[in-house]
Amino acid sequence: MEIVWFLIVGLIAGWLASMLVRGGGYGLVGDMVVGVLGALLGGFLFGSLGGAVGGGLLGSIVVATLGAVILIVVLRLIKRV
Repeated sequence: MEIVWFLIVGLIAGWLASMLVRGGGYGLVGDMVVGVLGALLGGFLFGSLGGAVGGGLLGSIVVATLGAVILIVVLRLIKRV
C-alpha cells in the first residue's frame, strides 16, 4: 500500500511542480516520474539540511513538490545547454 501512496504523492507533486514552474507539464506519466524523483530528491535534501516539514500526507506533498520543482529547473537548465 505504501507504494501506491508514494505514486499518488508523486503524481500530485509532479502536477503541482509543473504548474508552479510553468512551461507545460510532461503528461500524466511524466509528471508522476518527475514527482517521484522529486520526492526522493526533496527527502534527501531536507534530510541532509536537517529541515523538518510537518509529517503526514501534506508534509510529504510539500517536500516532494519542492524536490520536483528543483528537478524541473535543473532539467531545463541542462536541456538549454
